[in-house]
Amino acid sequence: MQKFLNWLEKVLTPMAKTIGENKYLIAIRDGFLLSTPLLIVGSLFLVLTNFPIPNWNEMMSSLLGDNWATMLNMPATASFDIMTILAVGGIGYSLAKQFKVDAMQAAIISLVSFFIVTPFTTVFTPEGSTEVYEVGSLPLRWMGSSGLFLGMVVALISTRMFVALLRKGWTIKMPDGVPPTVVKSFEALIPSFVIVTVFMIANWLANLTSYGNLQEILFKFLQTPLLSLGNTLGAMIIAYLFLHFFWFFGINGSSVVGAVFNPILRALSIENLDAFKNGAEIPNIITGQFQDMFATFGGGGSTLSLILVMILVCKSQRVKKLSQLSLIPGIFGINEPIIFGLPIVLNPVLLIPFALVPTINIIISYFCMDLGLVNYTNGIQLPWTTPPIISGFLVSGWQAAVLQVLLILLGMAIYYPFIKVLDNQYLKEEADAVEQEEEEINFDDFDFDDL
Repeated sequence: MQKFLNWLEKVLTPMAKTIGENKYLIAIRDGFLLSTPLLIVGSLFLVLTNFPIPNWNEMMSSLLGDNWATMLNMPATASFDIMTILAVGGIGYSLAKQFKVDAMQAAIISLVSFFIVTPFTTVFTPEGSTEVYEVGSLPLRWMGSSGLFLGMVVALISTRMFVALLRKGWTIKMPDGVPPTVVKSFEALIPSFVIVTVFMIANWLANLTSYGNLQEILFKFLQTPLLSLGNTLGAMIIAYLFLHFFWFFGINGSSVVGAVFNPILRALSIENLDAFKNGAEIPNIITGQFQDMFATFGGGGSTLSLILVMILVCKSQRVKKLSQLSLIPGIFGINEPIIFGLPIVLNPVLLIPFALVPTINIIISYFCMDLGLVNYTNGIQLPWTTPPIISGFLVSGWQAAVLQVLLILLGMAIYYPFIKVLDNQYLKEEADAVEQEEEEINFDDFDFDDL
């Protein structure tokens, strides 16, 4: 095992170092880290809102009133649903800071550019009506994870244009004596005008297409490869490879893949439920419950296994603290803190296990059911936050609960060498940071009157 770890570290560390020194990827990483504390807080409230025990809703309604879920959902909504806004501002700020230009101005321009290419309408169908209305609004659909990829691209392009225009001298010079804040505002005037104009033209061109805007173009383009997926093991494997590929780039793969694949899984679940209620033979292995209860534990990438390994073997403070904060949300299937906080997004060290573990879970679970070792899922709808072991027992019997435990342990074994490489990298960074602090001498701390 040690030889394999050494080889893996030798292969992956240079790659991680190269990517870790790239200004654009650093900006993306820092942009995600900006929202990490809010995502962790939102995750905890999301667990409370969807706590998977019988009569939870009734009990909470009696204590807090009928609107208790809306109230407790607000922190999650206010963090998850505006994730892209936070990321765009953070990415623009970080990239500009690395190029040593006005970071706050770059962040503001990035946000304005993103809003220009985002439609300010929401499609709405009133209850009991079939007529579809377009309502003027700030669409949360694109403010959350669905708009994240375009947000990253816009932030990087707008900030890089801002840097280039400043370096070319396309600025308004102010006389000496003018306050620095005013100087910076006027310096950004011409670059802001150029950048806003470029994105306005891009949005106009997108409006000429049948999609109507850049957000829809990107979203529909990502779904196109998934249209032929169906009710087969091969289809589900392909769907999950796509799903985790999208997550790697910061796109909510569950939303993209689910838009095509979930209706199929839902129909298959209903078939199983009807057969279960009527005492007939259950027909389908692949269902919504198969996906939710056996493919991933703790969210995309089956990151509950990763969190457990982080807690047990990792030594860097960054990884240990994050794993402790992410454990409870992870048990209930919420893993945004790990996806964006570790991060997994654009992290080549973790790409292989992130896609491999769910794929292996799917294959093993499928053949266990096909061979009769585990019962087919019964189609009963459980809250998506139901923890493993409990969920397996309820949808497929005690054999399924045992299978879930074994799959989590297998996932831990697969994640182990990869997270150790990342842990060693973070340990070195932490040691270098401490050494640098010790070497730096701040002469402002000396009081020469005491000599």
